Amino acid sequence: MPTSLLDRGALRAELPRERLEALGAEALSDAELLALLLRTGRRGVDALALASRVLALRGGLHGVARSNARELAAVPGVGPTKTATVLACLELGRRLAGRRLRPGAAIRGPEDVYRHYHPSLRHAGQERFFAVLLDGRHRVLGHEIVSQGTLTASLVHPREVFRPALRACAAALILVHNHPSGDPTPSPEDRDVTLRLARAGEILGVRVIDHVVVAERGYCSLREEGTLPA
Repeated sequence: MPTSLLDRGALRAELPRERLEALGAEALSDAELLALLLRTGRRGVDALALASRVLALRGGLHGVARSNARELAAVPGVGPTKTATVLACLELGRRLAGRRLRPGAAIRGPEDVYRHYHPSLRHAGQERFFAVLLDGRHRVLGHEIVSQGTLTASLVHPREVFRPALRACAAALILVHNHPSGDPTPSPEDRDVTLRLARAGEILGVRVIDHVVVAERGYCSLREEGTLPA
């Protein structure tokens, strides 16, 4: 009996799973891994072909990781259910890759901050600004998101930065934000905001010990570069 187009599509969709079982997940291509998450395609397009189309339309795996729910669901054949699966898996990967800043953990330098924030911020489409709250021995008390959007003095107000620090009785804090461009080089606005917040911290008795800019291509510590005193 001849195999129908639907049967052939189903057989082809099984190939990534069979290859994973035989060779391990690391042997699969980006399209094959994505096909396993999508599970099914659409009429005339199997899961593997749909995965390849998603990657092409969104600019590869990094583009998929930077996409929001609306953008992914708009790809014909994806929809909200498959989008939720893909976004959930991406977030699990980010959390697993990131080194958690657990309460009580000591911050030894900007590398610790970078290792925690890089997985979650490397694909962020807009700037996000965080304050890491520390005790007198530079152990983590917690961290708070302060703002989202282009970093400006009006957007990052000392009141919003230091309110959670004072509530937690923090002795110091580290500022963190990302550059969606991929380049961690601080802008003049980054330096202006840093100095403004450092002066406010001196008045309030909460020292700003660093400002770490996180990006796809690395990080920059404004303390190490000299904007903040060592």
